[in-house]
Amino acid sequence: MSPRIVVDPITRIEGHLRIEASLDASNTITEAYSSGTMVRGMENILKGRDPRDAWAITQRACGVCTSLHAIASVRSVEDALGIKIPKAASIIRNMMLAQQYVHDHVMHFYVLHALDFVDVVSALAADPKKTSDIQQSISAWPNSSPAYFADVRAKVQAIVDSGQLSLFSHGYWGHPAYKLPPEVNLLAVAHYLECIDWQSQVTKIHTIFGGKNPHPNFVVGGVPLPIDMDGDQSLNAEKLSVIADSIKKLNDFVDMVYIPDLLAVAPYYLDYAGLGEGLGNFLTWGEFPEGDIADTSKYVVPRALILNRDLKNLIVPDPNDFDKMKEYVSRSWYAYKGGDGVGLHPLKGETAFAYTGPKPPYEHLNVEGKYTWLKAPRWNDLPMEVGPLARVLIMYASGHKATVGLVNTVLETLKAPAAALFSTLGRTAARGIETKVFGDLLPKLYGELVAEIKAGRTATFEGSRWEPHTWPSRAEGFGFAEAPRGALGHWVVIQGGKIENYQMVVPTTWNASPRDPKDQPGAYEASLVGTKLAVPDQPLEILRTIHSFDPCMACAIHMIDAEGRPVAEAGTGFNVVVEP
Repeated sequence: MSPRIVVDPITRIEGHLRIEASLDASNTITEAYSSGTMVRGMENILKGRDPRDAWAITQRACGVCTSLHAIASVRSVEDALGIKIPKAASIIRNMMLAQQYVHDHVMHFYVLHALDFVDVVSALAADPKKTSDIQQSISAWPNSSPAYFADVRAKVQAIVDSGQLSLFSHGYWGHPAYKLPPEVNLLAVAHYLECIDWQSQVTKIHTIFGGKNPHPNFVVGGVPLPIDMDGDQSLNAEKLSVIADSIKKLNDFVDMVYIPDLLAVAPYYLDYAGLGEGLGNFLTWGEFPEGDIADTSKYVVPRALILNRDLKNLIVPDPNDFDKMKEYVSRSWYAYKGGDGVGLHPLKGETAFAYTGPKPPYEHLNVEGKYTWLKAPRWNDLPMEVGPLARVLIMYASGHKATVGLVNTVLETLKAPAAALFSTLGRTAARGIETKVFGDLLPKLYGELVAEIKAGRTATFEGSRWEPHTWPSRAEGFGFAEAPRGALGHWVVIQGGKIENYQMVVPTTWNASPRDPKDQPGAYEASLVGTKLAVPDQPLEILRTIHSFDPCMACAIHMIDAEGRPVAEAGTGFNVVVEP
């Protein structure tokens, strides 16, 4: 048997993920397996509850993706009950989504992903003057003096001298796959620290519209904040001014720090333009509806899918197509009443546990049988990748002007062919591209909201179908959100005013899915094949590609007992084991 490397858990993600990979004699990955190692039970918690409360429960699936689950949930109930929200409420939701994208993507790059490419310890050898010169050559960001970078270097030196690396523990510092010069490493470390402070300034869109962040408030039928320029507890002129200032701070960091850093780091890792794709199939449910949510042709992000890299043939998927949208459990620790080979549409979905595998700690997964707590979603029996790369490819293929311009600029700057988009580097670049697109969307949305207010169209809630006595005896609905990590779908069945069935197919369920009955791998599994490891017991290359998806296992899997109490805790470090 080929040697198998085990990384468990993958750190710098939300939740717990195990990756196992088989290597050939040249230490190149020939097969990979993705396992979510916590139990999923969120759907069972929702049964029998009031559907108007589902948003508050589902958004607790994660501390990062909170608003996305809430929006998908309220949209599912609104779809089931035929509720159309006021235009001002739609604009406010879109603004909250756009802020979430920018905040999430910037934090992901610096805090979760950049350290796969940035050697923190190497920054100690940097010349602050040379770092200053680099910074001033790529943007007008004010924190650019030699003294500033000397101070950052001193902070890192103090951490290293203490013998406790704190934030930077467990890194493969000095790994031969790190390629950045010390000065670029120092630049990135400085911005890592800056973005932690920056995030406190850019969440104000959520805290004003939703009352708090994370877990802002929502409501079926619109948004909970009324508009009244003379009110203290409403959206008024003062709060609009705070939002405008927050949008500026958000976009200044994107334009002068994040995007320039991406373009400064990428040329050193162009080999990743040929690694890390895997599937070639991409799906989006669509996002940022303009007007009637039922008119998907007017979404900023189209509802579409791409098969086999064919950008000339966008297909519009119907999320309620029972023949095409299915989840399988043949390799998952669940059981369907109809058997393991059956695929179920989410409206008929089941969440029944059937764990018969080994208990941790164990050497290897039983990859010929069941090996994960994630189901395997498939579209027309095909695995799909969702997320920034899917969205950017679909916006690019549909002719979205800003996306086309940014994609072409990035390819020209890096002197890379279009095929480079289908890769780990392309996925990371796509995240930056859509951050710019959605950041630039915010001022436009702000202007639209102000125009609605000036026109006197200030309603933010439609309550005509709020009371259960107005509902049909049975209703089914689909709600969606293009979460930062990809296409998120919530399907709800309401019977007699209560939730009869609720299924969440989250981005990481798509991307981290196991094999299906046809033995087709999921996106993570396929993306690692062909990657060569320079040092097998320090699998930095695995982290680079997996982190490019920004996994959120917390959204995909949950661990509870019969009373809803946690039953186990997992450590924060990770172990690497190489077995013969």
